[in-house]
Amino acid sequence: MSMNQPTYDESQIQVLEGLEAVRKRPGMYIGSTSAKGLHHLVWEVVDNSIDEALAGFCDRIQVIIHEDNSITVIDNGRGIPVGENVKLKKSTLEVVMTVLHAGGKFGGGGYKVSGGLHGVGISVVNALSERVEVTVKRDGHVYRQEYRRGTPQYDIQIIGDSEETGTTTKFLPDPEIFTETTVYDYTTLLTRIRELAFLNKGIELSLLDERTGASNTFRYDGGIVEYVKYLNEKKEALHEEPIYVEGARDMIQVEVALQYNDSYTENIYSFANNINTHEGGTHESGFKSALTRIINDYARKTGVIKDSNSNLTGDDVREGLTAIISVKIPEPQFEGQTKTKLGNSEVRGIVESLFGEKLQEFLDENPAVSRKVLDKALQASRAREAARKARELTRRKSALEVSALPGKLADCSSKDASISELFIVEGDSAGGSAKQGRDRHFQAILPLRGKILNVEKARLDRILSNAEIRAIITALGTGIGDDFDIAKARYHKVVIMTDADVDGAHIRTLLLTFFYRYMRKIIDAGFIYIAQPPLFKIERNKVIRYAQSEKERDDIIASFGEGVKVNVQRYKGLGEMNATQLWDTTMDPESRSMLQVTIEDAILADAIFDTLMGDNVEPRRDFIQEHAQSVRNLDI
Repeated sequence: MSMNQPTYDESQIQVLEGLEAVRKRPGMYIGSTSAKGLHHLVWEVVDNSIDEALAGFCDRIQVIIHEDNSITVIDNGRGIPVGENVKLKKSTLEVVMTVLHAGGKFGGGGYKVSGGLHGVGISVVNALSERVEVTVKRDGHVYRQEYRRGTPQYDIQIIGDSEETGTTTKFLPDPEIFTETTVYDYTTLLTRIRELAFLNKGIELSLLDERTGASNTFRYDGGIVEYVKYLNEKKEALHEEPIYVEGARDMIQVEVALQYNDSYTENIYSFANNINTHEGGTHESGFKSALTRIINDYARKTGVIKDSNSNLTGDDVREGLTAIISVKIPEPQFEGQTKTKLGNSEVRGIVESLFGEKLQEFLDENPAVSRKVLDKALQASRAREAARKARELTRRKSALEVSALPGKLADCSSKDASISELFIVEGDSAGGSAKQGRDRHFQAILPLRGKILNVEKARLDRILSNAEIRAIITALGTGIGDDFDIAKARYHKVVIMTDADVDGAHIRTLLLTFFYRYMRKIIDAGFIYIAQPPLFKIERNKVIRYAQSEKERDDIIASFGEGVKVNVQRYKGLGEMNATQLWDTTMDPESRSMLQVTIEDAILADAIFDTLMGDNVEPRRDFIQEHAQSVRNLDI
């Protein structure tokens, strides 16, 4: 062995004590140290207050964003216990704040049901904050303790008397940990706080932003029934009141609310212990199974379906459905790629039987509504068959079978999807420049003629009869609907490249609506991008610079010096750029700027697509009026 080799013995083994481990590897505990992790700190504290509410001891929770981006969470629960922990010889408050996995959620004694996905608790917030101050009202007194980066600054103190109870937690996220941002986003907090109010009926949740003065207070005594109405408010409902089911079996509480509307898409959102189970799970599959079975039974009983071998599919009976499924479970098991899929096997049967019984009753007692639901499902069934035939036109047997590709696609030579890019370009002239300027090895060009169909207002069979959409599906190679397979994607970058005018924005929205509604997994995989062509070309003495905004244009002009005559051209269309300019500014990986499309909040995204692209004009007019002051370059 070489004498220069470092030794590997007991001195190399690190034991990270207490919260030191959290500061060393914060991503393990809160997912990331980006904006998402920053906001996760708030939910760890709020979840404690929600647990008090679920146990029946709290009905008011307030969140405050202070000027310095510190956060205060106030509840009127019982207050964190302050008596001495015999084993650790510290106050229980200090143990909860400084010891990982300490709290009332373990062993089943403190809380029957608790929220919080990771279960790491408030000690992690303490570890990742520059300072924390906790004030507890209970037992007739007011107690306080402060911490710096997880370390108590003094023993717990009594600072006053009070007959009230509750916990107030104020924390300032540590900039040493959150290096990307320590600024809280009001809308992000607002969206989740509203969601928590819907999911926990009768609890008042409020948000105050001291930076701007903005504030909102939510309390929904109707709970998820009001949630469904809120999600459907921009759509035309088929029946006025949502169907609501509530029940409990074996310590598992189940709530389901659903309402059909006249759209062609389904929106099912499931929750377990207030956590949005994006990937579904046993509660969602139990719901879907009961819905399909009961509606088919009813269709046969009423003679709407006469053939014993014919069945409405799950897709048929869920067309135009908005539903919320919320379960509260003592010991939830989460699985799936992002740990947001419920795995408790016993939940499926409980949801299926509870919901099935209630749905059967509703259909029997409301024949007029039942008929509307059946008619919609039958129309969906006929459209599905038509769509199946149309889908055959978009199938490709293999990535090598070039003959099946659309004629106007200028494909790339690479067969490696991970490096291949597809530019969907508005207009033939821009398409021509893009074809000439591209790198043929890995960049493919698909020009669109005019605007594609608004998929928000059409069923799949009509969508698939649209030549432009069919060309996109065929070029991508993934198939659509039941045939969709992301592993068959021929490009891992799909770039929407449209003009910087109102028509370009419209085409971009139409394309995003299509991808969101019918190829959602492509967005989830991070394959969709929006090109950022420049708005201005600034030229002086044959030196050419490009700007993507008015500010950037002004900065470039200023950089040339006072009093210089400068030639500025505003691009209204991609076609105004020649092939070299388009490559240099928008397509060259070395110099281009692109936006990656993500869906952080599917419910909010769904509402925006409803507003912008749906049949209902009034919400769109309200949206335009609300945002009119923000418009800069109005294209008339």
